[in-house]
Amino acid sequence: MAFNRRIKIKQLIEEGKLGEQVTLMGWVRTKRSNKHISFIALNDGSTIKNYQIVADPSLINEDVLRKISTGACIKAKGTVVASQGAGQSAELAAASITVLGEADPEKFPLQPKKHSMEFLRENAHLRMRTNTFAAIFRVRHALAFAVHKYFNDKGFFYIHTPIITASDAEGAGETFKVTTLDLKNPPLTLDGKIDFKQDFFERETNLTVSGQLEGELAALALSDIYTFGPTFRAENSNTTRHLAEFWMIEPEMAFYDAEDNQDLAEDFLKYVISYALDHCQDDLAFLDQRAAEEEQQKKADQRSELGLIDRLKMVVENQFVRLTYTEAIDILKNSNPNKKKKFSFLIEGWGSDLQSEHERYLVEKHFKKPVILSDYPKEIKSFYMRQNDDGKTVAAMDILFPGIGEIVGGSQREERLDKLTERMDEMGIPKEEMWWYLETRRFGTTPHAGFGLGFERMVQFVTGMGNIRDVIAFPRTPGNAEF
Repeated sequence: MAFNRRIKIKQLIEEGKLGEQVTLMGWVRTKRSNKHISFIALNDGSTIKNYQIVADPSLINEDVLRKISTGACIKAKGTVVASQGAGQSAELAAASITVLGEADPEKFPLQPKKHSMEFLRENAHLRMRTNTFAAIFRVRHALAFAVHKYFNDKGFFYIHTPIITASDAEGAGETFKVTTLDLKNPPLTLDGKIDFKQDFFERETNLTVSGQLEGELAALALSDIYTFGPTFRAENSNTTRHLAEFWMIEPEMAFYDAEDNQDLAEDFLKYVISYALDHCQDDLAFLDQRAAEEEQQKKADQRSELGLIDRLKMVVENQFVRLTYTEAIDILKNSNPNKKKKFSFLIEGWGSDLQSEHERYLVEKHFKKPVILSDYPKEIKSFYMRQNDDGKTVAAMDILFPGIGEIVGGSQREERLDKLTERMDEMGIPKEEMWWYLETRRFGTTPHAGFGLGFERMVQFVTGMGNIRDVIAFPRTPGNAEF
């Protein structure tokens, strides 16, 4: 149909097409008019750049022009001509304009001015029409595509692990329950507890917090796999770093040890960020400028020394520093912020759980490079991590980035049945519910490893956004499931 024979603005800007007749469709960003001419800035989401449409009232019906306002959706046909104004090399001289959808200028929330992030979260159904959020979600797409391309090119298999599960991989207990029982009148057992035997799955189930455990099962058959799916945590946290629904990338690799795991994670992160730098130049330039303006609003001692694009290049162009948790504790304990009690959480000694401020100090102040920390105390890590020979630490690793702290967490997995069951007993994890996981250690066990990357954390780092709620289309947080 002729209606669909349109060209996207990105393609039109790239190809020029001076003198050709084209059809554009999109949403009006601004319109300015006088008696003789109207200038319409149109955007269709394909690029951060608007395209100028010039409408002559002698050719375009005045009633049509009156209906065109910020937020309206239009179809414009015309000829591409050289632009007489600044800011663009070409523009569309309109021969006809059709208003596909009006937008009441008195009621449309997104006026051509700066809006607060909180206001835009309240209008999440429209916020992707702003430059900032359109840029974020184009970058998010590029990063997701790069994830799949990286693993596919390395011979990994994409596994879809369950969203509904009976296990809590982290052992944290902060899960969303899944049930079909009547919550007003649930069936009860003789001792007064809810009788889940009468539920759909005939047992307690919840939304997954991680696809890792099921991913391990797949890796112990296919060698190299990855998952990329939604995960859920019912953590009552209203910080800038937490979501109740988020996406996780979790590769699992048979025949990998802890060092192999670190090598893959570093290579993967550099690849994905390089892909964004190569394919999202306009959007990242815009977000870099936005981030610089945000930094100026901060106190001098809280400002980042690097701009957004500089931070991305810092990751791509440097070898990650690798050190043990024990070495990191020594550095932090003897650091000026710790000695002068400027850390909110002071480092007293070995065994402390590192906070974001400690992680950022190591990356941004001490090494000025991304850092891989390894060999954490077993008491602060999960049951499935391989125990080191010292009996105190596990073969875990966290990757720390500037501005954000931990971005990846992983480990060599405990493949020895006796060590795994011993650790599960210590942590009170019921072995009978994890029989399927334990059987992989009975039948053809092998060293294997993996890691997890919170996708929103990655998008946050690449886009420079300060709040994780602004890098997912419709954030799920305590008290917020509006859209």
